Amino acid sequence: MNRREFLAATAAAATVAETVAEAAPQLAVDGGVPVRSKPLAGPNWGPQYYDEKEQVQLTEVLQGHNPFRFSNPLERSKVGIFERETAARMKTEYALGVTSGTAALHVAMAALEVGPGDEVILPAWTWYSCYNTVIQAGALPVFAEIDESFNIDPKDIEHRITPQTKVIMAVHLQGNPADLDPILEIGRRRGIKVLEDASQSVGASYKGKPLGSMGDMGIFSLQQSKTITAGEGGVVITSDAYLYERACRFHDVAARPGFPSKLRFMPGLNYRMNEFTGGVLLAQLRKLDTIIGDVRRNAQRVYRGVGDLPGTRLRHRPDPAGELGTGIFLGFQSTEERERYARAMKAEGVPVASPGGSVILPAVPEIEQKVTVTPRWPSFTSERGKAIRYGRECCPRTIEILGRFAGVMMNPKYTERDTEDAVAAIRKVYPSIVKA
Repeated sequence: MNRREFLAATAAAATVAETVAEAAPQLAVDGGVPVRSKPLAGPNWGPQYYDEKEQVQLTEVLQGHNPFRFSNPLERSKVGIFERETAARMKTEYALGVTSGTAALHVAMAALEVGPGDEVILPAWTWYSCYNTVIQAGALPVFAEIDESFNIDPKDIEHRITPQTKVIMAVHLQGNPADLDPILEIGRRRGIKVLEDASQSVGASYKGKPLGSMGDMGIFSLQQSKTITAGEGGVVITSDAYLYERACRFHDVAARPGFPSKLRFMPGLNYRMNEFTGGVLLAQLRKLDTIIGDVRRNAQRVYRGVGDLPGTRLRHRPDPAGELGTGIFLGFQSTEERERYARAMKAEGVPVASPGGSVILPAVPEIEQKVTVTPRWPSFTSERGKAIRYGRECCPRTIEILGRFAGVMMNPKYTERDTEDAVAAIRKVYPSIVKA
């Protein structure tokens, strides 16, 4: 290329750059016009679908004067019907309604015979209940790193297994299934039970199978922030008759009769679901696929709308078809870059959120200090329990991953215009951030 050609090419490139700069709208954070004047936001999912169906269920309980589930014939108990329909929807043999997701985890620990001297592997990023119920069982929590699905990294499990490992807890967070195939393979090969916690992903699936149905046991929370809700509530599911019996006995102070096994007594607690809760959840369960269909439709509009953006790094989804679509999360090179994106998106009226609904548990001071119910609690009194160390240093990759992602949260009641605004804001902001 001679000098004249070089100067001509340079001038042309400059003209193109100027045209692109003129075409790119000014960001609202820099004084431009925002995409929305009213910030995009939506309330919790399940209550938005309350209607006369929940009202009918509650009225029938009131008129029946028997809100205690076992005061009603099995075929007419709201809780009993809810359990049968849940088992059918989740494709398991059994479902057991309990008072909360935390109660469901505690019941599962008892059913799986987790106790002092045992170890449970769980993700470093999840909710307190996962850790707390391991401690309540007297067992030792062992934290594994997450991957970019925000779920437990299957590659970080096996080296944490010891002869004392009793359970691997696969938690499906923020509507996204964990990569179950390798986790289940490790469990089968090493003779370790797998417990699925699908509290934040009720109704999601993995390779065509409902979450919670593939491990030895599964649990759900039905608290107000979950897919369907009665304010509080939980479910334990399994296809193992022995585990189901242990779960039933533990949740009902060991008193529930009618099982054919030789298990005569097991000290239990009272985690029984009442008929009011069962009635509301029955109505909500029958709307579950509608709720999921609505939120997935909205999420897919956004995924399609931003799919051609160069350099886009989405949250890892082990099964995109099975994900709920809770949030459209994008990854960045650093926390600082993520924060610039968050500030700019907020100014556009389409706020984003860091991965949420969970806690980096090893970094919680009380967990790092191994605080328990009493100083004599068995979890940390063994040689292994005394030696294990928590804190930020045991989960650096988890901290790094969570610091780089932010997402536009979806809602099943968003309109098409709402999702168009989400796409417009991402397309306006993201290119300016990743080039900064």
